[in-house]
Parts: sequence; C-alpha cells; structure tokens
Amino acid sequence: MDEKPPEPPDRIESSFRYGSAIIIGVLTGFSLSFLTAWAANPIPWGLKDLPAVVSLVVGVILEIAAVFTLLDPRSLELAVYRRSIRFFTIGLILVGIGVASGILVDFIWVSDNFRPAAAMGGH
Repeated sequence: MDEKPPEPPDRIESSFRYGSAIIIGVLTGFSLSFLTAWAANPIPWGLKDLPAVVSLVVGVILEIAAVFTLLDPRSLELAVYRRSIRFFTIGLILVGIGVASGILVDFIWVSDNFRPAAAMGGH
C-alpha cells in the first residue's frame, strides 16, 4: 500500500496573524467603548432601542470571539484564520447597524421634543 501522509493544513505567517489580532482588538475596543458610552446616555431607554442594543451586543460578542480565536495558536491554520475574520466582519457589520439605528432612534426621539407647539396640536 502506497499511502501518502496527510498534507499539513495551509498556514498563514504569524506576523500577519499578529497584525490582524491587533487591528481587530483595537476595533473591538472602539465597539465596546461606544456600547459603554451609549449605555450611559441620559436619554431614557425603551423598546425603541431594542434592535440597536441587540445588534450592538451580538456584534461585540462576535468581535470578541474573533479576538479569542486569533489568540489561539491554531489560528495560524488558514481555515481557522478565515473563520475568525468572518466572525469579525459579521460582528463589525452588526455593530455598524446598531450604531446607525441607535443614532437614528435617538435623533427621532430628541427631534420629537423640539417640535413647535402648533405642530403638536397645542396653542
């Protein structure tokens, strides 16, 4: 029987992984700081904020999962590296959607407070 030994998995350079981990870690830090700042926002929270909160939290969880995956030595394998990049990309998109919808909801809520009295049915 002439069997070949299994080929080792495709790998990436460790310096490439380190750079990716740093960039993803920094952007995850920004996402966490936005979530913290938004949580401390004086505008009262309500059901109107639920889609933004869910999107932000799920996005940050995926970004953190990407950081942890990149810190594992197995992330030098191309398949593992690509999976962590997918986690991060999806997380970043969800955070962006959450930020945009949070800003939009806050803008609409605040702009309702500044309507002229005549437009609100007042005298």
